[in-house]
Amino acid sequence: MKKKLFDMFAELFGDSEGARFYFSPGRVNLIGEHTDYNGGHVFPCALTLGTYGAARKREDNKIHFYSMNLDSFGVVEASLNDLTNKKEYNWANYPLGVVWAFKEKGHTITSGFDMVIWGNIPNGSGLSSSASLEVLTGVILTDLFEIKDLSMTDLALIGQYSENNFNGCNCGIMDQFAVAMGKKDHAIFLDTSDLSYEYAPCVLDGAKIVITNSKVKHSLVDSAYNDRRNECAAALKALQSELDIQALGDLTPEEFEAHKSLIKDEIQLQRAKHAVYENQRTIDAVTALKAGDIESFGKLMNQSHISLRDDYDVSCEEIDILVDLAWKIPGVLGSRITGGGFGGCTVSIVKDESIDTFIETIGKTYLEKVGHEAEFYTVDIGDGASRLC
Repeated sequence: MKKKLFDMFAELFGDSEGARFYFSPGRVNLIGEHTDYNGGHVFPCALTLGTYGAARKREDNKIHFYSMNLDSFGVVEASLNDLTNKKEYNWANYPLGVVWAFKEKGHTITSGFDMVIWGNIPNGSGLSSSASLEVLTGVILTDLFEIKDLSMTDLALIGQYSENNFNGCNCGIMDQFAVAMGKKDHAIFLDTSDLSYEYAPCVLDGAKIVITNSKVKHSLVDSAYNDRRNECAAALKALQSELDIQALGDLTPEEFEAHKSLIKDEIQLQRAKHAVYENQRTIDAVTALKAGDIESFGKLMNQSHISLRDDYDVSCEEIDILVDLAWKIPGVLGSRITGGGFGGCTVSIVKDESIDTFIETIGKTYLEKVGHEAEFYTVDIGDGASRLC
C-alpha cells in the first residue's frame, strides 16, 4: 500500500521525497448505539480496515488533498488563509475541518501540506470513514508540525469538534475515540460522560465478528441524526424538572421507569427509553464478555437492534432484512445494526463453523429480496491511528 500511495504522491507533486506514511482505522461498535451523546457507555473496537495517508509539508500556504478512491475530484486545493467549508471541496471538507479545528484550538499550522489518501472502508457503510479521515489528519498535523502537547484523546475531541462545527453533523465522541484509541484484539468500554475507559479483551472463543454491508445509505442520515439528538435533549430537559441529572446515561432503567411520566411527548419518551436501556445493555454486555459468556452478549446485541428499530427508529427495511435473516441461522449468537443508522452495516457474532452458511444464505436471500448484493467482511480488531514510517 505504501508504494501505491507514494507513487501517486510523486505523480501529483513531483516526487515523494520526505513524505511520511500513516494509517487510521475504521471502527465497529459492538453495542451501545446512540448512547455516546447521551452520556452513556459504548463498546466499539478499531478495525484493520481503514484509511492510509501520505503527507508532506509545503513551503507556502496551499493545502492539497487527493483521494485515490475519489479520483474524479482531482486534487482539491485549499489555503491556510481561507479555512472555510465549500461545497466544491466535497470529501476534503473533513480533513480541512480538522485543520480549521486545530487553529480554533490554538494549535498553529505554520505552512501548507500535500496529502494523498486511500481507504478500504466502504463509503456510507457506517464504519466511520469520516472519523478515520479526521483522526488521520490530526495525526498527520501533529507529526508534520511537531505539535507535542496533544494526546490521542485530544485528537479524537478535535475530530469530533470539526465534524460538529465545520461539517454540521452533531456526532458524539465514540467514532473518533475508537479510531484514535483502538487496541489490537480489544474493544473499548468507554463512559462518554467523562471519557474514562478500559480495554476489554475481545475473546470470542470459536466465533468471529462479521460485518454485513447493506450497500444502502438513506440520505436523511445527518438530519435525522440531529433530530434524535434534539429529541433526547428535550426528554432530558423534561426529566430535569424533578431530577438532578446531567444526561440520560445517568439513569438506571428503574429510575427512568419511575419518572418517565415527566416526558409528555411520546416520541421523546421512546428516544429516552432507548438511551437509558441501551446504556444498561452495554454495561451488562461487557460484564458478560468478561465472564466468557458470549451467548448472553449476543442476546443483548439482539435486544439492542429491536430497540434501535422500534424505539429509536433508525433502522430501515434493508437492515431489518439482514438482521432477521441472521437471527434464523444456527450459530449466529447476535446481530444488530451498527453505526448512525438508516442503512450501512450490521454487526454479527457468528460461530466459526457457521460463517460460510451465514454468508451464503444471507447473500442469496438478500439479493432476491432487495435486488442488489450485500458485502461481507470477517474482521480483525486492530490498533488506533499512527504514523507507520
